[in-house]
Amino acid sequence: MTTEELIVGCKRKDPVAQKQLYSVYSGRMFGVCLRYAKNQADAEDIIQDSFIKIFEKIYQFKNEGSFEGWMKRIVVNTALKKYTLLRYDRERSHPDLNLLEQNHSCEPSAYSGLTEKDLMKLIRELPDGYRMIFNLNVIEGYRHEEIADMLGIQPVTSRTQLAKARNMLQKKIMDLHKIAV
Repeated sequence: MTTEELIVGCKRKDPVAQKQLYSVYSGRMFGVCLRYAKNQADAEDIIQDSFIKIFEKIYQFKNEGSFEGWMKRIVVNTALKKYTLLRYDRERSHPDLNLLEQNHSCEPSAYSGLTEKDLMKLIRELPDGYRMIFNLNVIEGYRHEEIADMLGIQPVTSRTQLAKARNMLQKKIMDLHKIAV
């Protein structure tokens, strides 16, 4: 089936079309989930929730623009919602949580041997807010104003969180480099 036929089938709630759509796109969308999730289990939860939303909202897709892009936006929003709710719960129970990091510079030799898998692992270790903003800006290409709208924060907060995320990543990379040397 073509993508258009799969969309039509999913709009009719045809389980065969839904299964095939999932089969075609779940791998790519799971990659997006892994960028936002702390671990594999969280990514699996996000992909499952995302496809439920995709199937519920597929009638809203109007064949304008990329279908894959439309799905990706749902996946990203699902991940953001998951971690926004977790952050809200954590802030209520730990209001004095301080995530400030010191500034560290990173030598090119420290990250020259870093693989994509290594980098993704380090990104997953970032605190939720840092990881979300890093992914949205650096990986997805959203502007700070767009990120602020998505997360209900100020653009300056997005910029600050990105700077802190980068500093934390640089420190983690330097620490890896020290271990390897």
